[in-house]
Amino acid sequence: MHEQSWINQFLTYLQLEKNSSIHTINNYTRDILDFKSFMKIKRSNDFAAVSTQDVRDYLTLLFEKEYARKTVSRKISALRSFYMFHMREKHVSENVFATVVLPKSGERLPTFLYEEEMKELFDSLMGHEALDQRDRAILELLYATGMRVSECSQLSIHAIDLSIGTVLVIGKGRKERYTPIGAFACDALHDYIEDGRKKLLAKANNPTSALFLNYRGGQLSDRSIRTIVQTRMEKVSSNKRLRPHDIRHSFATHMLNNGADLRVVQELLGHEHLSTTQIYTHVTKDRLRDVYKHAHPRA
Repeated sequence: MHEQSWINQFLTYLQLEKNSSIHTINNYTRDILDFKSFMKIKRSNDFAAVSTQDVRDYLTLLFEKEYARKTVSRKISALRSFYMFHMREKHVSENVFATVVLPKSGERLPTFLYEEEMKELFDSLMGHEALDQRDRAILELLYATGMRVSECSQLSIHAIDLSIGTVLVIGKGRKERYTPIGAFACDALHDYIEDGRKKLLAKANNPTSALFLNYRGGQLSDRSIRTIVQTRMEKVSSNKRLRPHDIRHSFATHMLNNGADLRVVQELLGHEHLSTTQIYTHVTKDRLRDVYKHAHPRA
């Protein structure tokens, strides 16, 4: 079987059987193609002929290139799943990646903005132009719900119900969840939908039901939303290295610091496992000081 057929069959399996997200499929594709390029260096184009020595050599190459441990783990996991699928299909007799010990990820607390910093961020978004209204709605919605940027980019206008303040989010594995939207986000979305979005949609050749639009009236891509959020964040927090995903971190941290139940936050974030949500149970300096002041008899 040709090597491209191996890849195509696996990607079809991810899409149809596993219901994997576009983001996951793109990552797996990239990781498998990287391994395919490595095989060519070894003068082999046969996935079935890969040996345990080839796997060791590939691991060595990854560490020589100084990839982060998390990246190495992802690549190996992708290839392990790839070979697991082809074992099921009886294209190979063993999974050569099954015995690879994944490098442990270092413990790193999530980066987040303090509540005062979030207020400063929203105060910087007071413009009334269509793109200002859109950007404010995006940031308010991300912070109000804790949704991922990839989930935000896929939202339809029909997913928003401002009358009861909810949004239908399609998460990883095409799993659906309803998430509440706070008053500030509802107000920002109302202004954008009733004014800014209509102005942007008027520029479109083909009308779309996508919630967030670019300046030409088409659907705003995942990458574009990341760029917008990153740019807006850097204007108010130039001393921090922040990423769009840190809005999600901020949502979870603030919810837990203000007394939200861990399992409720797990549900809102769309985490499958509670252990994933537990990374947000770190204690901020303000919370630590507040608890100490109220709990210590001589504080």
